[in-house]
Amino acid sequence: MGCDGGTIPKRHELVKGPRKVEKVDKNAELVARWYYCALSQEKLRRPIVACELGRLYNKDAIIEFLLDKSADKTPLEAASHIKSIKNVTELNLADNPVWSGDKESIKGDKYDDIQSARFICPVVGLEMNGRHRFCFLRNCGCVFSERALKEIKSEVCHK
Repeated sequence: MGCDGGTIPKRHELVKGPRKVEKVDKNAELVARWYYCALSQEKLRRPIVACELGRLYNKDAIIEFLLDKSADKTPLEAASHIKSIKNVTELNLADNPVWSGDKESIKGDKYDDIQSARFICPVVGLEMNGRHRFCFLRNCGCVFSERALKEIKSEVCHK
């Protein structure tokens, strides 16, 4: 009949344990760092700048951040270390010939391939998708993979 005392609940049915911490998908985190502006969270578009921490920004987002010094706006953690436009370097990125993201019409019915990167290393040809380390030279803004800089071992620009 039920509720007559015939069933005895077990401990795991009564006590709720601690919640499991949600793990961040590493692939999604890499896509967010290499495809989106760290300040405005919009897709990266030229001109792209980088700070000394290696974060990528849209240049117009940095300029808007630096110009808007109102008291009601809290400083964002992603750009709190940037005090002037001299703290960032404009990047000279090499386009990937395989990538066709912005060339097609965007209607929402196509598949965005996040495995192919928008930019590549001009020396070695590695895609700039977050799986490989990339470096930029502060004096000219050229971007190369760490593997290319180790192979050539010079401080001058390769271009």
